[in-house]
Amino acid sequence: MIITTQEKIENKSVSKVLGVVSGQSIRARHLGKDILAGLRNVVGGEITEYSKLMAESRQQAMDRMILRAEEMNADAIVGVRFTTSMLQAGASEIFIYGTAVKL
Repeated sequence: MIITTQEKIENKSVSKVLGVVSGQSIRARHLGKDILAGLRNVVGGEITEYSKLMAESRQQAMDRMILRAEEMNADAIVGVRFTTSMLQAGASEIFIYGTAVKL
């Protein structure tokens, strides 16, 4: 599966647009990780616990989007975009979407 943020794929042509595909992941923070993150907030630096949590969420959302595209027999997903939002204190959503196409 080819996935790109671009609208076109170099040296390929889109033969059919299948439609929008998306995936999402909503994750809540973990109390133990909050404590470690709080300590890092005091001394400075990257909060690796949250970075890892967001990376896992992005991958899960991407996997879900790809699964939907595969169900449509797509060859690629073009115009991919990510959005994030905080749903409530301690819970964030990652939403990814793009256009499934046949090449």
